[in-house]
Amino acid sequence: MTQPTLDSRLERHFMNPLFLPRLKDFLSGLFFCGAGIFTIMAAARHPLGNAMRMGTGSFPLLLGLLLFALGTLVSTRAALKHLRQGHALRDFLPATRFLTLKHLFQRNALKNALLPAALVGLGIVAFAGLLSSLGLALAILALVVISGAAHHEARLVELLVLGVGLSAFGAGVFVWGLGLPLPLLPA
Repeated sequence: MTQPTLDSRLERHFMNPLFLPRLKDFLSGLFFCGAGIFTIMAAARHPLGNAMRMGTGSFPLLLGLLLFALGTLVSTRAALKHLRQGHALRDFLPATRFLTLKHLFQRNALKNALLPAALVGLGIVAFAGLLSSLGLALAILALVVISGAAHHEARLVELLVLGVGLSAFGAGVFVWGLGLPLPLLPA
């Protein structure tokens, strides 16, 4: 009987459904940390001002600090969860080797990840395109129905009810409450 190779043992470990969410959380946290550092560096080019007169760099600096804190929190939480289950942190590093397109296509994850993202993006584009011609209420309704189709258990009746409710809320806040010059319905 042959011994399993190191690659097959590592792949079995890394493709464990309990391991992948921790790895994704860890890598997402690192991404947020990187985005936070980038934002902080970009904000450093602008004047910060003071508490009474905030400069153009104040908000990006605060945003960058929040992104970095969120990334640290998410990565630390994933790492601690991994450690509590008796694994070493060094297990995260070679795991990225197995996150290839081959594995994504085999597990149908690419379709499951891209279709919802495309539908949400399409909903936003539809809202932007329909706002001036159909008005706020119908544009919000289109946004909710198209973006809601991204969820595999979405029901059309639920999406329509949610869309009508959000349209009424949007009309109340933006058109009547704030008085923004947005068309509510088609002319």
